[in-house]
Amino acid sequence: MRLVVLIIVGAHVAHAGKHSLKYYYTGVTGDIDFPEFTAVGLVDDEQFMYFDSNIKKAVPKTKWIRQNEGADYWNRETQNMITQHQTFKNNIQIAKDRLNQSAGVHTVQETYGCEWDDQTGETNAFRQFGYDGEDFLFLDFKELRFISPTLQGFPTSQKLNNDRGFLETDKHYFSAHCIQWLKKYVEYGKSSLEKTVSPQVSLLQKSSSSPVTCHATGFYPKGVTISWMRNGQEHHEDVVVGELIPNEDGTFQKTSTIRITPNE
Repeated sequence: MRLVVLIIVGAHVAHAGKHSLKYYYTGVTGDIDFPEFTAVGLVDDEQFMYFDSNIKKAVPKTKWIRQNEGADYWNRETQNMITQHQTFKNNIQIAKDRLNQSAGVHTVQETYGCEWDDQTGETNAFRQFGYDGEDFLFLDFKELRFISPTLQGFPTSQKLNNDRGFLETDKHYFSAHCIQWLKKYVEYGKSSLEKTVSPQVSLLQKSSSSPVTCHATGFYPKGVTISWMRNGQEHHEDVVVGELIPNEDGTFQKTSTIRITPNE
């Protein structure tokens, strides 16, 4: 029988010139053991701040933000998050009333932030809302208008689009304030954010008839591709790629599994 050789093309790490500042807000209502409001801030997908309505305090999550911003910064962040908590409580109630929901667990989520390419200088921004896990509203930043993919969100989008003052405030925040902070954070965490760590790669197989798994771990940043080669050609059949999983030390891990016969 013809021998087929399968090899791993080393999990390749690439660091691009694009940087991002993202915030994730989640508001929850209902009888569950979970904070009513949580907020997470990330720079280049590295979490640097956290807040929830139980601890009622914004806290640093990286060494670089802790070293560069003091008590005044965290007091401002805390007050801002407390205000956001109240806003989310109001938004959930409005959504429940509009959808005739009086009980049960419901969530409102907001994701927003900006992007900057340190090579081209190009910038972009995004803001989107979800309700109970489904898209509800998002901002088209280039057109400077809100769009709703659902009928329930249309009154909100119409209200916001008619408020030019609100839209111009959003535009100024994303195009100026957000980008300025992103650049500042990138400079703060330069040694950490721009580090590159190659993966440790292992091949795992329980028996000669079991699938073969490539496990790559300990790499940073997260842009890794695991490829299988068969007779010199990239092979995609019977391949299952696992989810990207963060490690406790800030690196990542990922698996790719392929089914082959014992003769292969």
